[in-house]
Amino acid sequence: MSNKNKDYLTGIYEILINLLSSSFESIPEEIFENIKTINDPNILKELVNHLIEHNDLNDFSEFLERFIKEEEEDEKSESERDDYDSPWKEALEKFFPQCIQFFFPEAYEDIDWSKGFEFLDKELHQITKDAKIGRKCVDKLLKVWLKNGDEAHALIHLDVQNQHEKYFSKRMYIYNYRLFDRYETFVASFAILGDTSKKWNPETFEQERWDCKMKFQFPVVKLSKYEDDWEYLENNDNPFAVVVMAHIKTKATAKDDEKRLQEKLYIIKHLYKKGFTEKDIINLLNFIDWIMHTSEDYDKLFWQELEKLEKEEKMPYVTSWERLGYKRGYDEASQEAAKQVAEVSNAAAKQVAEVSNAAAKQVAKAKQTTAALLAKQIAKKFNTNESPQINLLCQLNQDDILELGENIIIMNTLGEIHNWINQKIK
Repeated sequence: MSNKNKDYLTGIYEILINLLSSSFESIPEEIFENIKTINDPNILKELVNHLIEHNDLNDFSEFLERFIKEEEEDEKSESERDDYDSPWKEALEKFFPQCIQFFFPEAYEDIDWSKGFEFLDKELHQITKDAKIGRKCVDKLLKVWLKNGDEAHALIHLDVQNQHEKYFSKRMYIYNYRLFDRYETFVASFAILGDTSKKWNPETFEQERWDCKMKFQFPVVKLSKYEDDWEYLENNDNPFAVVVMAHIKTKATAKDDEKRLQEKLYIIKHLYKKGFTEKDIINLLNFIDWIMHTSEDYDKLFWQELEKLEKEEKMPYVTSWERLGYKRGYDEASQEAAKQVAEVSNAAAKQVAEVSNAAAKQVAKAKQTTAALLAKQIAKKFNTNESPQINLLCQLNQDDILELGENIIIMNTLGEIHNWINQKIK
């Protein structure tokens, strides 16, 4: 938003606040919080006109609440089919430095990345577990080291919010002061907003009474702003540009699997031309496939088209990528089995035994599927028969199978794989 537009928005906002303050003696704080979420001058003008016409605080509050509710319902309807949080969580874990470089370059330049960084997920959970507001998001707390030497390290709280949250800025403030209280060090709070609203842009939380004033301001990035700068994303060599591309096209194709399939293949073709490392390509493929998921029929078409693409480009990444797929499949099967056991009453011992047996069978089936997928990879890579590989792999436990899946890329002979398996069996 240009400075001119910001000034225009601020002017209408001040008119509305002054009109409220001069018309009514006692105004609930919630009304001011709701107004702060509005980033469209036309909506603010509509609120001003409504207030002048009716001059009733209760009526105005209801009118404002209806608007906020409509915004939230639109956002919920848009994203109810798609899972944004899980793939975003993984993307941050795989590409955190690239994320900071892409969105917050000033912070990136100040950090000494040669010293690494540390995720503090458990510590963040300790200060957020009793939060009463907004928890549908991806939160990360990290410890990084600085170049200047004035301070040994700094903390970054990064929040990815993929749908409208009424008290978002308040929650950011609460987490910031709780972290400061616990660690007694400055905490940089960053926000990435993945919603589609053009009106919602929370970047401050402030309170004022008498001569006492508190204002908390934090950097906010709206992913929707890149919709109008697609060329910048395509020309950017940061892997996180691909993450943003996939996110934007997922939002744009929320109800159209055919269009989503086209966009998904387009982004992957673009990815193959960027010259990223094999590891980065596989992680990005996983993110794209996860966030841009389609129905089963279109998923089959996707795999067919992807195999054609890999033959054309002579870049066989699918085999390596399959490891991620069967690993996730095993994890989901194990979680489902555990869930079945947990839901059974302790009093029904017989039912517990039955469900436990079913769960064990499900885990065993997941292991067998994992072994079969890995055997297929081995057979393809070394031009050999699958059956003997399956028999060997089934002698391993599930953790060993997954570990072998992670290491197969660097193994150059079938004998090397067999020696690895034999060592584990012993």
